[in-house]
Amino acid sequence: MKYINKSQEPGSLTVWNRKQGKKISNWKSFNKSVKEDVYQSLLREQGYICCYCGINISRRNCHVEHFRPKSKYQDLTFTYTNLIASCQGEDEVRPTKPVHCGHKKTNWFDDDLMISPLNPQCVNYFRYSGSGDILPTNDVEMQIAAKTTIDILALNIDKLRKMRRVAVDAVLEMIEGLSDAEVKLLAEGYQRVDDSGKYTPFSMVVSYFLNQF
Repeated sequence: MKYINKSQEPGSLTVWNRKQGKKISNWKSFNKSVKEDVYQSLLREQGYICCYCGINISRRNCHVEHFRPKSKYQDLTFTYTNLIASCQGEDEVRPTKPVHCGHKKTNWFDDDLMISPLNPQCVNYFRYSGSGDILPTNDVEMQIAAKTTIDILALNIDKLRKMRRVAVDAVLEMIEGLSDAEVKLLAEGYQRVDDSGKYTPFSMVVSYFLNQF
């Protein structure tokens, strides 16, 4: 999981919310043009990676995820700070298999056990193995929340574990022969978006291993 620094909400969403006033609207009634602005804003601020697993996403293969589920927190349905972009598209009835991240989480939520990618410390809850597993941190106080989040989002399914392993193997091969200073610069590079505004998929995993050196 990588920290998401929320940007200012799209102006069209501000106007739309102002027009709604105190009326509680259903997500399906959301203006399509404004919804598209929200999508594009979320993708840009996340560097086009999933809010939970870190795979590459685009408008065609992601959905707007309500961190606090709209079924339980109806007043936050159109609150920008509660909106993030998760992988696996908009089809909630038949999401892409195997199901993980936002579609796997569905309406579950626990403020103490669900780690938020909007928390600047979220990266500290996890560590990674060379085989591609995502594991709870060694910090005992963080372990329960980390393990629960991993399980709820199904972050250790074979598909994601294999993808992380490929990313790790590639970077370990890349740093062969590099000096400590060069490895440090490489690690810093993975923390930044490229010229097209995109993070490398699983950049947080790669950064974790580079920082071990």
